[in-house]
Amino acid sequence: MNGLLWTLLVVYGLTFAALRLMLGRGWAGYLAIDTPNVRSLHASPIPRVGGLVMIPVALASSLAFAQPPRLVLALAAGLCAVSFIDDRWGLPIFLRLIAHALAVIVLCRSFEPSLATWTFALAAVTLIWSINLFNFMDGADGLAGGMALFGFSAFGWTMLDAMPAMAYLAFSLVAAAAGFLMLNFSPARVFMGDAGSVPLGFLAGGIGLTGWLQNAWPAWFPLLVFSPFVADASVTLLRRLLRRERFWQAHRDHYYQRLVRMGWPHRKLALAEYALMAACGASALAMLQMGFEFQMLGLSLWIAAYSGLMLFIDSRWAKSAASRGGQA
Repeated sequence: MNGLLWTLLVVYGLTFAALRLMLGRGWAGYLAIDTPNVRSLHASPIPRVGGLVMIPVALASSLAFAQPPRLVLALAAGLCAVSFIDDRWGLPIFLRLIAHALAVIVLCRSFEPSLATWTFALAAVTLIWSINLFNFMDGADGLAGGMALFGFSAFGWTMLDAMPAMAYLAFSLVAAAAGFLMLNFSPARVFMGDAGSVPLGFLAGGIGLTGWLQNAWPAWFPLLVFSPFVADASVTLLRRLLRRERFWQAHRDHYYQRLVRMGWPHRKLALAEYALMAACGASALAMLQMGFEFQMLGLSLWIAAYSGLMLFIDSRWAKSAASRGGQA
């Protein structure tokens, strides 16, 4: 355990130091910059190179000390590379989706014959959606890094005895996310970019699927752990589909974006989200120790809580929109 803690401190320190050096020398702005547009929540250009550091550092640490499945590491590294190309030069959406789909299919094929045909299809769709969760939600200071810190902490703690190599990978991602947050928490000096958000989404889904297949947790566990992103992104996508909007285009309709647009500072939003993430992770860990009936009760309570939160934000948003219309 002491060796693990020291290694994770090194991962944390390397991530923070490398990003600090890149920002101080001006390399970060040259590599990839997030220029504000009408859909942005920030007003000035901010480098988006966090993932270019935190993902390689976490994967290399896992490979050197714990030997988790190399296929998972290779696929995550490949997604990081493709996504950085998109951050730096831009890629057509169909090329990005092809890269995501290929990574998902290769990973799911590695689980055969554990996955039947219908579970293969369901797992593939779920993983592709998971890849995009972090990408959709990486728009506010400290948000995506915080979800990685809390979400992968719950994964690592649960797998520590049954799957120590995968637990090490999860904790390496936690340490890298902590180093990144030192420069991403409000006011953010660097963003994660697709090079970080896409591999993190893939690893969240991949580790979640692995744990389910290895009977480390039921299917609901990873969904609840990452539910602050799952609920916001899924409901927002469904609403945009029902309105027949171009859902694949960037927008500012997520619930977290609405809160910022209604006047919430980024720091207040991040702290509120952290409280929600911690509550989801802690309750998911506690529910693992309970019987099926109490697990279903807990999930029902969380569904009710999210429904209430979303209805409240919808109501406040409608009043805010009406006020803006009246002032105009």
